[in-house]
Amino acid sequence: MNSRALITAAAVSYLSNGVFGAAVAVGAIDNRRIRWVHHALYVVTSSLTTVALAASVIERRAAGLALLPAAGPLAVLPYAGGELRRHAAVAGSAAPA
Repeated sequence: MNSRALITAAAVSYLSNGVFGAAVAVGAIDNRRIRWVHHALYVVTSSLTTVALAASVIERRAAGLALLPAAGPLAVLPYAGGELRRHAAVAGSAAPA
């Protein structure tokens, strides 16, 4: 799989997780019984981002460097606490990447 496909997959995963998290935050989805979905999407997003970065380095594609700023917020997100505003701010800070 090439870095372009991995970057796209990471972006789609991030967007899916953001939409799911926002739907939970506004009450459109009750995730009490399916809390694992948001966590699984986070793991997939973080993994795809890491693999896309590695593939970009191996392929020497500068486009992968655009994901580099997302690595920090994704790494600290589990430690951002359960407070909604802080969680949303940290998660959202990865969006420009």
